[in-house]
Amino acid sequence: MPRALTPAFVGLATLALALTACDARKATIETASAGASTPDSAAPAANSGAVPVTSASEEARKLYLEGRALSEQLRAHDGRERFTQAVAKDPSFAMAHYQLAANSATAKDFFEHMREAVKLSGNVSEGERLMILAQEAGGNAQPAKALAYQRELVAKYPNDERAHFLLGGGYFGQQQFDEAIDQYRRATEIDPSFSPAYNLIGYAYRQVQKYDDAEAAFKKYIELIPGDPNPYDSYAELLMKTGRFDESIAQYQRALSVDEHFSPSRVGIANNLMLKGRPDEAAAKMDELYDHARDDGDRRTALFVRGVILTDAGRTDAAVKTIDREYALDAKLADSANMSGDAQLIGNILLNAGRTDLAAKKFEQALALVEKSSLSDDIKTDTRLADHYNRGRVALAKGDLATANTEAKAYADGAAARQNSFRTRQAHQLAGQIALAGKDYDGALTHLAQANQQDPQVVYLTALAHEGKGDHAKAKGLAASAANANVLPLASYAFVRTKARKLAAS
Repeated sequence: MPRALTPAFVGLATLALALTACDARKATIETASAGASTPDSAAPAANSGAVPVTSASEEARKLYLEGRALSEQLRAHDGRERFTQAVAKDPSFAMAHYQLAANSATAKDFFEHMREAVKLSGNVSEGERLMILAQEAGGNAQPAKALAYQRELVAKYPNDERAHFLLGGGYFGQQQFDEAIDQYRRATEIDPSFSPAYNLIGYAYRQVQKYDDAEAAFKKYIELIPGDPNPYDSYAELLMKTGRFDESIAQYQRALSVDEHFSPSRVGIANNLMLKGRPDEAAAKMDELYDHARDDGDRRTALFVRGVILTDAGRTDAAVKTIDREYALDAKLADSANMSGDAQLIGNILLNAGRTDLAAKKFEQALALVEKSSLSDDIKTDTRLADHYNRGRVALAKGDLATANTEAKAYADGAAARQNSFRTRQAHQLAGQIALAGKDYDGALTHLAQANQQDPQVVYLTALAHEGKGDHAKAKGLAASAANANVLPLASYAFVRTKARKLAAS
């Protein structure tokens, strides 16, 4: 599994090292090998060029390095335990809060720890401050700003493998995969044992369908840290992507033999079962994960994945009921951001099922939850922008192309103003769908070519546009690609997988 490319992967800014009256605070050099799964491999190295770790407590620093080594191998629950202990030893440890945000189980925890990290960022090194500001920008839906901070971090710390790794993540999120690979390669040149870089090299190659290169990277990852679960999990995902489902399940089981609590591998097994046409067994695997969850993050994951599995099986009511359970969990936690996301997902499921009016109400609820929350103005602005996308899709479903076009233009203009590439691609997808509905197949193809090519739904819509133009062979080929995308649980894939299979077989 790749490290989450969500809030944590984005921006950075500037800051001078501020060690003032509280000069009990000290900066020590961060040199723990990310390839090691235990903190004992961490040792200071003079003049390494790495970003310092600023803490008033040597005990807290040691716990931090332990947690970082764990979190870099996607063992977020174990990492959180160390970071929590580090904060207990040193409440002013900004990077421990940064990591608690990056490895949070809920959106609420992310934002709470992110605010604390930003508040404390005046007394850390310049590199730490850039990392904190990058993560803050990502959490506030400002990927361009985040990427600028990451570039600045690399310029100021060119010999820090983690700086290059973060910038690689920024490029990955922008779908600039060649640039991402260059940064990950640079990280491995600085530290050949820096295993997370090989993981993401594998994923970047996978995204551009260079599967042999991806397999080589994942096997190197396994070679470096054979005692960790994630290398087997990542290789399993490549096997799943290429349709080798039974081999994939075997690798996921191998990961679980290393760490039975490694929940991504349980998700991977369930996803393979879904792709093999066994939705009841797949859903049961997520019930097992929920029943044995160690934290709310695992519980949310289990419910989300179960909802996608049921959607893929065409069981709309059961899927909505499952995501309603996720909403109830988030409401109990008073997690407005995740509650809004749950309402959005239910709206998407209902819209896909043709229940347009109910979907519109859920989209309105998603917006209202954010508007009434204490979330940042940036997040509220971004959510208002997303509402244009939702309104446009509802209008399109009702056959009101004029309103759909108006909302699509507002969405595209807002995305461009915010320099948000994700929303810009999504705006092209909506414009393509509108053109498709109006039988403007050339216009649809123009827009869809600028949408997210990693999304099976976009590939399927492109197939429909070619079918509309009378190119049945091209349509069948693209439909087969969409049907066999074999990605981890994704609602938009669940919406089109069966339809794409039917078109491919026609």
